[in-house]
Amino acid sequence: MTKLTLEEWATDQFKTPPNLNTLRTWAREGRISPTPVKHGKRYYVESDACYCKPEKLERIPKGASLISRIESARHGTKAA
Repeated sequence: MTKLTLEEWATDQFKTPPNLNTLRTWAREGRISPTPVKHGKRYYVESDACYCKPEKLERIPKGASLISRIESARHGTKAA
C-alpha cells in the first residue's frame, strides 16, 4: 500500500476535508485506522485507512459526591 500525507488522505476521503489541526488530533488520538506513522513533522497514512468514531464516555450522574466518585473509581463500581 502507498502512504499518503494526512492532507492527501483527507481530500480522498471527504468531500470537504477537515482542517489540518483536526487531522493531526485524530492521528494522535488513534481515530484513524490503521494508525498513521509520524516522520518528522508529518503524518503518513495508508491509502485505505478510515476514520473511526470515538466511543462515548459514560457520564457521571449529577448529585454524586466527590467521595463516592473516588470510591467507585478505586473499586470499579458505579457511584451510589
